[in-house]
Amino acid sequence: MPLNILKLCVGAESVEDLIQWQDQHRHHWAPGTAEHITRMFPKREAEVLDGGSLYWVIKGQILARQRILGLDPRQGADGIDRCALVLDLEVIRTEPAARRPFQGWRYLPVDESPRDLPKGRALDDALPPALALALAEIGLR
Repeated sequence: MPLNILKLCVGAESVEDLIQWQDQHRHHWAPGTAEHITRMFPKREAEVLDGGSLYWVIKGQILARQRILGLDPRQGADGIDRCALVLDLEVIRTEPAARRPFQGWRYLPVDESPRDLPKGRALDDALPPALALALAEIGLR
């Protein structure tokens, strides 16, 4: 059973910001992939690699995901071991789902993951973060 990962997309104001940042850094990665470096290596590696995705939280809402293709060890210039989440280049927009801030990353079970937006709705505007959060708190999102 696949298992997803949930991560804040720090510094991004929109999905377009994420895509633009990855486009600018693409020359650092293997062709057809993007990478996100994180401190902790997932202990549930087999489940994550069984079709899991990295779900991006942007401005308090899950708005997009990328399929996880691999988990590769990396060592920073500081000598600390890290994990590269190797991602598919395709950024898939999802139905917005409010999330409070957190540090690091979290596992996100498939049954709790937002659905992908239909291709025709990929550019729909997300709800304002405060409204999305209020709806989530009362169980409507």
